[in-house]
Amino acid sequence: MVPTMGNLHDGHVELVRRAKTDCDVVVTTLFVNPLQFGENEDLESYPRTFEADCRILETLGVETLFCPTTETMYPRGHTLQTATIVPELGNTLCGENRPGHFDGVTTVVTKLFNLVQPDKAYFGEKDWQQLAIIRKLVFDLNFPIDTIGVATVRTHDNLALSSRNQYLSESERRLAPQLYRQLCSVRDSIQAGNTDYSSEEEKAMNALSALGFRPDYVGVRDADTLDYPRGNSDNLRIFGAAYLGRARLIDNVPVGLA
Repeated sequence: MVPTMGNLHDGHVELVRRAKTDCDVVVTTLFVNPLQFGENEDLESYPRTFEADCRILETLGVETLFCPTTETMYPRGHTLQTATIVPELGNTLCGENRPGHFDGVTTVVTKLFNLVQPDKAYFGEKDWQQLAIIRKLVFDLNFPIDTIGVATVRTHDNLALSSRNQYLSESERRLAPQLYRQLCSVRDSIQAGNTDYSSEEEKAMNALSALGFRPDYVGVRDADTLDYPRGNSDNLRIFGAAYLGRARLIDNVPVGLA
């Protein structure tokens, strides 16, 4: 299964290609999930390109497209929907500024897992926090599913692909790859031996602000637990989220400490 909210781009295409390589039958889901949009977020304006998405999936040889309506997924309304909540992992990073977002993600993913019954499910590493949360969901609830992370797909100038990139103006689009560059700068400093993570986070936040971003956070975290690094943490990732115009951009990069 490859779950999506539609408006497919090359990042989604890579997920489908990986699934087609690994599996006999691929189901792609397409559902713009209202539970994961907060107040004043872009639910109504989120790009919907159903016919173009169908053409892409047909070209890729996807066997089944499951595109339920909101009424199908939440027949009693989504405000009274039973929720699936993964504690702790969803309260940090993006979860701090988007309360309830990951509860919406895990609830809809649980429903999709039960409806589709996949053996494997594919998620992009651009949304690493989401991937970590879903892996914990699968483990804790004993889903017999392999959760596969697929590397972030980037443009020629290293902007992570996202449906929300189309909100960027031309000048913002030229500036957008600076988020990735600032995260790489933090990574390079840590790999050079700097363990003053708070200082590196603050420098990156200040640099993004000076460039014209409105940063939500830059954070150095344990890649598995999303906790602040401890002395024995040897699997780190640098996470960042920032607004540029009306687009909220997220990205992350691994730290190689070997």
